[in-house]
Amino acid sequence: MFKLSEIKELIKLVDQTSVQELEIENEGARLLIRKPGKTEAVNVQAAPIPHTYSAHIPAPVQQPAAVAGQAAVEAAASPQPADNLHQIVSPMVGTFYRASSPEAAPFVKSGDRVSEKTAVCIIEAMKLMNELEAEVSGQIVEILVENGQLVEFGQPLFLVKPE
Repeated sequence: MFKLSEIKELIKLVDQTSVQELEIENEGARLLIRKPGKTEAVNVQAAPIPHTYSAHIPAPVQQPAAVAGQAAVEAAASPQPADNLHQIVSPMVGTFYRASSPEAAPFVKSGDRVSEKTAVCIIEAMKLMNELEAEVSGQIVEILVENGQLVEFGQPLFLVKPE
């Protein structure tokens, strides 16, 4: 079971990072924390006890929930590339970074030529930095996600015109 002090500390940690969602299971209890914009509640459920405990995370809501939910669905929809464009997709859930550090230049920009081994971005997952390669030679046509954005498995990140 989670102590209230542990839950508060985890909420603070999630709030201070780019992580949008954290889920932990411990001794039959499940803790799910999501940043505002997705859901504004923290749910703790213990397997043997059929109670749900909820702690509210206050946040200004700028859109009605139905509109925000629809916007999230539309944002998650994969863009349909032209027939001749190759999609570079995320191989994992994590945070997308265009450069190796905040002060460094981006790995690639729209219009840049890449080869199969060209590093195009970093996906951070569980504090591990995973460099993603283009896997195709060609020209970057479009970058589909923003720096620091949480990305899903299989989400398109770049469109490349193959050579």
